Amino acid sequence: MNSSTTISLRLPDHLADQLEDIARETERSKSFHIQKAIELYLQERADLQVAMDRLHDSSDAIVDGQEMRKKFGL
Repeated sequence: MNSSTTISLRLPDHLADQLEDIARETERSKSFHIQKAIELYLQERADLQVAMDRLHDSSDAIVDGQEMRKKFGL
């Protein structure tokens, strides 16, 4: 069984209103949409960290655009 934790947060009125509208339109709870938004944010943050790690890894070869197009026959 999945466990969950209750978290409270404060939103500016305009965000709370938008969230309420989306919840009503989709017939999903506000909690559902907040959870999905956080999941997306965390995945994007993880992707950013991978990109930053690769950027700073001097052993990871850098391929320029021209070389990439040649490699893929573009």
